[in-house]
Order: sequence, then structure tokens, then C-alpha cells
Amino acid sequence: MTKILYISYDGLTDPLGQSQILPYLKGLAACGFQFTILSFEKKERFRKEKETVRKIIDAAKIKWEPLWFTSEPPVISKIYDRWKLRSTALKLQRKEKFDMVHCRSYVPAEIGLLFKKRFGTKFLFDMRGFWADEKRDSSWNVSNPFFRVIYNHYKKKETQYLRHADCIISLTNAGKNEMMRWPSYSSSVPIEVIPTCTDTDLFSLTDEEQKGRSREKLGISNDALVISYLGSIGTWYMIDEMLLFFKNLKSKFPSAKFLFITQTPPSVIEKKIVESNFDKADFIIREASRNEVPFMVKASDINISFIKPVYSKISSSPTKLGEVLAMGIPVICNSGVGDVEEIVRGTGSGFVIDAFKEKDFDEAIQAIPRLLQISPLSIRNAVKDIFSLQKGIESYLSCYLSISRKDTPVPAISVTTRTDPNETLNKNV
Repeated sequence: MTKILYISYDGLTDPLGQSQILPYLKGLAACGFQFTILSFEKKERFRKEKETVRKIIDAAKIKWEPLWFTSEPPVISKIYDRWKLRSTALKLQRKEKFDMVHCRSYVPAEIGLLFKKRFGTKFLFDMRGFWADEKRDSSWNVSNPFFRVIYNHYKKKETQYLRHADCIISLTNAGKNEMMRWPSYSSSVPIEVIPTCTDTDLFSLTDEEQKGRSREKLGISNDALVISYLGSIGTWYMIDEMLLFFKNLKSKFPSAKFLFITQTPPSVIEKKIVESNFDKADFIIREASRNEVPFMVKASDINISFIKPVYSKISSSPTKLGEVLAMGIPVICNSGVGDVEEIVRGTGSGFVIDAFKEKDFDEAIQAIPRLLQISPLSIRNAVKDIFSLQKGIESYLSCYLSISRKDTPVPAISVTTRTDPNETLNKNV
């Protein structure tokens, strides 16, 4: 049995851990791979979600070594986390003798490169996005000598990871095409594109009855036009622009309501609402667990998401996009983010704006009557192959077998896609 050390600097108890790590590994474990997961957990989320995660990994016979994520003091905390990661990974290697290290993003990739050089272990660089460039585009001001040194350090590390990996995973075709133009990329290393996939059983097709139940629970009238936003606020997610869009929307659709489903503290959003002189009654803000999200999103007519279209975002695949479209809800979003524009325009599942000016907002608002006429089933059918969890697992499996230099054909995969261990919904790829 192939032993794999899977390392993530995100926690399994984080929303992304439950949507973008566990579903894949459950499917791959069912194919005969033996996983040990090394992850960094936030204490509060770990307290809330650890039992849910434990049930999932125990059912899949996956081992889990959680470490505490530290954020204070700055810089020193990151050095400490890297030391914990290295020492724990080496301890596990002495015990397990891993065949491969699956590294989710750049910090874990240090271990993948170390293990390949020291032990000959296979190294899968699941880069997710352009991490160093994302930091530069958000918080590392490279005009500051300190951050310039850090940025250059990780770009050099990135070159090593790209050249020594046995396989690279990109979230987007746009990201893959960009990487292939980099001098640091070696054409001898294959790049596989696997977008953030969606559990289409959990994010099931919506209908009018479900929409009505959701609105009743949230206290929203059936005649309101509901615009929803799913996910965190800040950094990349442009709440000021979304609120400006909503202000324009209200002038055309006075009954409109804005539903936020987010882990961000409500006070952050409420402050923005007050600053923009909105009526608080037009906003509903709810926190939801992963299993609660679909029920709440189904209250909406249209989902909106504006993301900063900076250089690093060409490598991003927003998780929320596949989840919302799988429920048959049309979207209004912006271009310049990964393959989003290509997907939305190619499937006819929403409206894409090219800028954040009033004329762009007006064009999107004028398109709303047309978007409301699109059949939810047609949206779901148009995107199901793009965001298929089963297809994602099959792609990872192909990478694993290729890295292992096996000529065995890809077997049928029996996948329990739901993250709820008490519900079994097997799918054959």
C-alpha cells in the first residue's frame, strides 16, 4: 500500500479543509492509498469542528496529526510553525517511511523538497496558486526592503519546487499557461489542472420549495430580489464595490435584499453598511457551517462575487463559484480571476463585468431579468463536468499513479462525497 504524507498549512477544521481537502482524500483513500495528514489548526475552529473531522477521517482510515497554527508574534510565529512542521514530518517519516509527500501550497513544499533530496520520496507540488505573488499583491509591500527579501526568498524557493517536483497541480488553465512562460518552469515536469471541485450532492439543485423554506427561516419575503454573497470578507473580496453595486441595484429593484453567508464577524460588515448609509433592514448576515451553507444560499436569486483582478489571481479558482452554480443559481462576477470569465460566459451561467464603474454595474443590473429566467437545471448541467468532485479525484489519482511510475489503468472510484459521515452517497467515476 502506497503511504502518502499530505501536508496543509490550512486546517482540516477550516471551511476549505472540509471542502477542498477531505473530499478528495476520502476518495483517494478508497482507492487504496494510506494517508497521514499533517495540518495546522486554529484553536477555536478546532474546538468547534474536531469531532466532525474525526468521524470523517476515522471512517476513511486516514491518520491525522494536527498542529496549532500560530500568528503571534509576527515573523517569529512563522519560523516556529516551520520548525514544528519540519520536526513533526521527520518524526512521522521515521515511523511510516512515506512513498510520497503531497504538499498543499508553498510552506508544505519545503518538506516535499527536503524529503525528495534526503529520502528519495516522491514530491507532488499542489501549488494551489501563486502564493508569493499573492502575498506581494496583498500584504508584502516589496518597496520595503524587509518584504522584498522575503518575496525574493520565496520566488527562489518556488523555482526549486517547480523544477524538482514530480508533478505540479494548478487550479486554472490561465495559471498553467502563465507558469509555462516562466524561466523557472521545466517542461519535463507535468502540470495537471484541477480546479476547486464541488460536492454536488451537498450543493444540490435548488427549487422554489427549497427557496421558500430558506427565506422563511431567514425572515425574507418571497417577493424580494435576494442577492447573496458567500465566503469571507477582506483581502481579495471587494465589499466596497459590492455595496456600491447593491446601491445601484436598489434604485432599480427597491425590494432587493443582500444576504451575506460568511465566517467574517458581522460587525465588520455592519460597519461598512453604516458607512455607506444603507438601511440595515436590507441586509441579512449569517454564519453557517459547511452543511448549513446550501440551505441558506438557496434563499438567493443571484450570487455576487467581486475579487481583485490582480496578477496573482489568474491562478485562483474560487470555491464558491462551483458551489453556487451547482445549485443552479446564476452569478454576477468580474473578469481577471483565473478561468472564471471563460467558465461563466462559456456556460451562460451569469454575467461578467470588466470593471467596477457605474456603467458596468448598470449593464449587469439590466441583465438580471434575463438571468432570472435561466433554468437552474441548465446551469447545473452546464458546469457539472467542470467542477465534478469525482473528476477531480480521478485527476489526482492519475497524478499519483504517474508519479509512482505505474502502468496500471485508472480504476473505477467509489466516492463517498458527503462530508457527513452518517450519509453515504457512493458515486462511480
